[in-house]
Amino acid sequence: MSDAPKKGDVVVMVGTKKGGFLFWSNPARNDWQRSLHHRGWMVHHMTHDPRDNSIYAATNSGTLDGVVQRTSDFGATWERRSEKLDFPAESEHRVRKVWHLAAKPNGSPGHLYAGVERAGLFATEDFGATWKGLDGLNNHEHSKNWQPGGGGLMVHTILVDPQDPNRIYVAISAAGTYRSDDGGKTWTAKNKNVRADFMPEKFPIFGQCVHKLALHPAKSNVLYQQNHCGVYRSENRGDEWTEITEGLPSQFGFPFAIHSKDPDTIYVVPLTDDGNRVVPEDRMTVWRSRNRGENWEPLTKGLPDTAHLTILREGMAVDSAESCGVYVGTETGQLFFSPNEGDRWELMADMLPPIYSVSTGSVA
Repeated sequence: MSDAPKKGDVVVMVGTKKGGFLFWSNPARNDWQRSLHHRGWMVHHMTHDPRDNSIYAATNSGTLDGVVQRTSDFGATWERRSEKLDFPAESEHRVRKVWHLAAKPNGSPGHLYAGVERAGLFATEDFGATWKGLDGLNNHEHSKNWQPGGGGLMVHTILVDPQDPNRIYVAISAAGTYRSDDGGKTWTAKNKNVRADFMPEKFPIFGQCVHKLALHPAKSNVLYQQNHCGVYRSENRGDEWTEITEGLPSQFGFPFAIHSKDPDTIYVVPLTDDGNRVVPEDRMTVWRSRNRGENWEPLTKGLPDTAHLTILREGMAVDSAESCGVYVGTETGQLFFSPNEGDRWELMADMLPPIYSVSTGSVA
């Protein structure tokens, strides 16, 4: 292996409380190397853009506002790319943290979205050199009544429909799911049939605490979400949702992932109630469904059977290798890896700082 990723390598990006780690291996994924970046920064998310092999990092500090950083050489050098990544000066809101980054598919390299706290969405078309707020969401008529979840009020998930890049979804904690069909100019709440047990109105138009949103490029009309109050599937781009929690040990959890090649195979990691937030029965278990949530099976081979572990909303990802790899990072610094769709697990890294996010890429 080389001391930097090369063409065809699998790259795993791990954001932690104390920096960001890059892991890389050949497609067999049997010999991992790593490097550490952004020491002292909280890295909430990293994303790889295969069009030019850039990696963008959402970095945050206790004393500085959130900053997007970009590397085009797999971390040998980084540039801060956050000019105008803030609400207008006359706004009462400021960008305090950057939570999520997403490349715009079917566009040119350097087209990117950033989800921030206080809840807002920003876009760049010049590799992050300058940013512009999407006022249709940032000044939405609902926004004055949005309430923060336990982690704050933020846009924490951004999905762009690869079949129609004008269709964008965001997940806001704790306001729910919103969709735009016109490239971000206008937005509509998409929370029908999603419960909000903590509110007087159990099925409000907005106010649900969505924890993670996911879609598969091969079947982008189907959406999934892990919510504060259950796991859900939509077969009409979020217009209506069906709960698919039955068969799981808990309705509560944070991460969600979809098999890279089979859009009907999905993964969740349930946690106990929102007060405790550890894996049920203190046993680390990933749950898989091969039929879109109709039935669930526990995956435990190679995982610890005595473990008080917590997995955060960005803590699970899949790769695009021939045999789909699944990765799960914990708040206590363990990174688990399955090279075979979750059938068997191994400890890929231990004693990392608390893991905020896990994401993957393939070097083009």
